[in-house]
Amino acid sequence: MTTALLCVLAACLSFPGHTANTALARNESALLSTVLLVSFDGFRADYLQKYHFPNLQMFYSEGVLVDHLINVFITKTFPNHYSLVTGLYAESHGILASFMYDPATKKRFSSQNDTDPFWWNEATPIWVSVQDSGFKTAAVMWPGTDVAIRNQTSTYFMKYNSQVTFQDRVNTLIKWLVEDEAVRFASLYWHEPDKAGHTYGPDNEAEMAKVLKEVDDNIGLLMETLKQNALWGKINVILTSDHGMVQCSQDRLIQLDICLDRSNYTLVDVTPVAAVIPLTNASDVYSALSKCHPNMKAYLKADIPLRLHYRDNERIQPIILVADEGWTIVQSGNLPRLGDHGYDNSLPSMHPFLAANGPAFRKGYRVSQFKNVDLYPLMCHILGIQEKPNNGSFSSSRCLLVSESCIELPGVIGIVIGALMVLTTLTCLFILLKNRVPSSSRPFARLELQEDDDDDPLID
Repeated sequence: MTTALLCVLAACLSFPGHTANTALARNESALLSTVLLVSFDGFRADYLQKYHFPNLQMFYSEGVLVDHLINVFITKTFPNHYSLVTGLYAESHGILASFMYDPATKKRFSSQNDTDPFWWNEATPIWVSVQDSGFKTAAVMWPGTDVAIRNQTSTYFMKYNSQVTFQDRVNTLIKWLVEDEAVRFASLYWHEPDKAGHTYGPDNEAEMAKVLKEVDDNIGLLMETLKQNALWGKINVILTSDHGMVQCSQDRLIQLDICLDRSNYTLVDVTPVAAVIPLTNASDVYSALSKCHPNMKAYLKADIPLRLHYRDNERIQPIILVADEGWTIVQSGNLPRLGDHGYDNSLPSMHPFLAANGPAFRKGYRVSQFKNVDLYPLMCHILGIQEKPNNGSFSSSRCLLVSESCIELPGVIGIVIGALMVLTTLTCLFILLKNRVPSSSRPFARLELQEDDDDDPLID
């Protein structure tokens, strides 16, 4: 029984399996695949349950849906958009926050000052790898695509301009895809519902319903434009986001000036994760900040929890302050916005969604979650290009693909338990039958024929 069970377990754990040759064949056949990656900034996962999205629902009903995409810390726009296209945690790709300071060069980074390749060169984004493979890429306002990372921008790109409509962005991108068949990877960024979430707060259902309807209309516009240009069903479209959003309020404000004079430190980034450089005794600064507020945790860099993957980079400042969900860190003053993100990435409110549709993806398939760093190896597999070293795992996202036979861990466990039960039952029955001993006390025993029965009517 043990041998049989081990065989069943081995079969389950090796399924699905493929040799290096079949994997190579798939990669060769994928060279003509195209991926279009679209981000709707600040689209919280549970918006899908709270609001009506007819176009988005049509999109993923014919494709795949991931209910929760586990993003990286910190849950801000720049770090997570770079994680999506590199498969790396923020500490590994170097885009750590919206505002950064490099102690060696004294350089500063912000969303308005983001074009220096110095900040981006710690990683190789997927569009650079695609171009190194001999193909072209196109990008409309995706963070980093206009920067000469590894001496390359995206082949075609449009710099960020919030005044450009979604339709104009789509039309520009589709034009590049249609006119240049060498484009194999394209990306598109849209700033809603993030902007509305900051302005009104995600709990303002009236305002969020308006902007989320516009987002769904934009998804419909994208689908229709792809159909009009004979691209729908031919390219692989991935819709996702970088982070979620949580409601903030004036009564959940943490004011650092109450705890420590500004002359003692420099604030590099603020709320809900603040980056602090001590100017006076570091121990005293840390002590004051660690006692500042019960809804804010202060960490020395070496003590930041390992699960956050936010320690191993020179740009991470000596002291990091992390506010509890919905709390806002300021030096002084009033609440800067009614909705915010950047909090602990284990919080469901910080998670976005992911949906995909195209020839590479299954139809009507749904999974509860996977990590956003797992998207990078998935896209590399579809495109047939070699992955750069990354923190993702193709085995975690491969179930989304129609070409991948897949069984998830609960299914494996169920099969093993079921096989164990069947084998145990059969073994018990075998033992019982083997050890069965005839007994004269059994009912109707006198009717059984015996070899020495002289009265046997069948013998003449």
